[in-house]
Amino acid sequence: MTKIVKTFIFFWITLFGFNMCATNKENVFDICVYGESASGVMAAIQAARLGKNVVLISKNQHVGGLATSGLTATDMNRNDMVGGIAREFYQRIYAYYQDPTAWRNQDRDEFFIQSIRRTYRGKNNDRQMQWVYESRIAEKIMLDMLEEAGVKLWFNERLQFEDGIKKRGTRITAISMESGKTVNAKVFIDATYEGDLMAKAGVSYTVGRESNDTYNETLNGYRINYENGTDLSAIDPYIVEGDKSSGLLPYIDSEIPLGQGEADHRVQAYCYRMTLTDDPDNRIKIQKPDNYNPLWYEVLVRRIQQNPKLTLQDIITLTPMPNRKTDTNHLDFFGASYDYAEANYNKRKEIEQLHKDYALGMLWLLEHDPRIPEHIRTEMSDWGLPKDEFEDTGNFPYHIYVREARRMIGEYVMVEKNVAKENREDAQHPVGVGSYALDCHYVSKVIDKEGKLRYEGTIFTPVIPYTISYYSLTPKKNECSNLLVPVCLSASHVAFSSIRMEPVYMVLGQSAAVAASMAIDKNTAVQDIIYDKLAEKLLELKQIIKPGNTKPH
Repeated sequence: MTKIVKTFIFFWITLFGFNMCATNKENVFDICVYGESASGVMAAIQAARLGKNVVLISKNQHVGGLATSGLTATDMNRNDMVGGIAREFYQRIYAYYQDPTAWRNQDRDEFFIQSIRRTYRGKNNDRQMQWVYESRIAEKIMLDMLEEAGVKLWFNERLQFEDGIKKRGTRITAISMESGKTVNAKVFIDATYEGDLMAKAGVSYTVGRESNDTYNETLNGYRINYENGTDLSAIDPYIVEGDKSSGLLPYIDSEIPLGQGEADHRVQAYCYRMTLTDDPDNRIKIQKPDNYNPLWYEVLVRRIQQNPKLTLQDIITLTPMPNRKTDTNHLDFFGASYDYAEANYNKRKEIEQLHKDYALGMLWLLEHDPRIPEHIRTEMSDWGLPKDEFEDTGNFPYHIYVREARRMIGEYVMVEKNVAKENREDAQHPVGVGSYALDCHYVSKVIDKEGKLRYEGTIFTPVIPYTISYYSLTPKKNECSNLLVPVCLSASHVAFSSIRMEPVYMVLGQSAAVAASMAIDKNTAVQDIIYDKLAEKLLELKQIIKPGNTKPH
């Protein structure tokens, strides 16, 4: 081989090697946060503030998840239990709306007077927190906080489901995106609503409801609501009323499939938390969707016909937001969400479209169907989609409300006794506090043994603030030692029905980031960090980890 050829080969090897190193260096991080939820945002900010090199990966071109996609009437019944970066976020919202120019088409004081009359205050002046807001404002604040912290953002990237995760022993070494991009990191945080990274990494999880026997609970499993939803029992469930041969209306079980409290794999109803406005200058009238199916709403129509004095607010919840907007809830599509958690991306897209069609179709029906009382149709006619929200997704929220999907089975499982008001067993090693009621939306509709229509699955039971264990964020050590899961955490269906609120996710995301940073600094598994040191650092960062005091348990 001539000297010239050798020189040429050496040049290209050197150049190729340099480029490979540059590419690898670009995609090597201390911490990878997979999932653009509010929990993921808080985790990324905290990790970067602790001096770590952090990437936050979003499957779309947004950050914030539900907290910036319509769920703007935050489920925060105890704002004094929210600390750390989550509190800072809500304080920034408060500061934004202090500026008179933020109120474009209504008076600020008038808005909050109306909110108090509706018993939904939405702010606390002493703590300078506000938790009712507009989606686009919240996302702008989150983006500002991410930029200030120096977080690297990857948009429109999704985990490659087949062979997308590389592990060495119990450690994830790299994850690959569908685009071909690869991330190498020391610790990973799965902040998705679906738990995709956790599941594909071989971590134990469940979907649906455990039996009551699994964790010695009382509210788990299949639950026909013999007390709630009794106004349905007089509704004819058949396509043609009085004609069983016409078949049942869609999404109604013909018979009870399980005993009370038995396990199944169904999840509570999903929906879109739509933003509506009654400002004519900012309003787009709702159009009938191409996939409109009137049978989806027949139970609702018959219920309204039997109760003609119902108001629009009795059917859907229109919680006021700033600038004549609403957070619109209870567009729930019972029975359409069961397959979402385990589905591939294409199937999820189909389910999301189904829920979008259902939501738009229900609102269109309430304004236009002649069987709906005139007073409801008149009130609904005032509302439409806002021109200034979700401009890149047709003024429709970009994220479906995944109320529950996969749940990890980790080192510690949060269960009913950890959150119950009576005979509580406090979870040890706390890293956050939950306070919202046990709240599971309906799961299915069924014909009972008497031939009556029933709703099934709901739970709504108030609680008092409770601790959430750090080890409910960690997988079992023999399954994965460098992963934390603050959203699809280790909890039974019952406990998760309270934990699943956005402020709690935010708190747990921050706590996960602190733990991840400590694991890196000590070169240890996330399960082996010293809890007392973690608690000390969280308190220093003004995280609230225990109701009643701020000392480690």
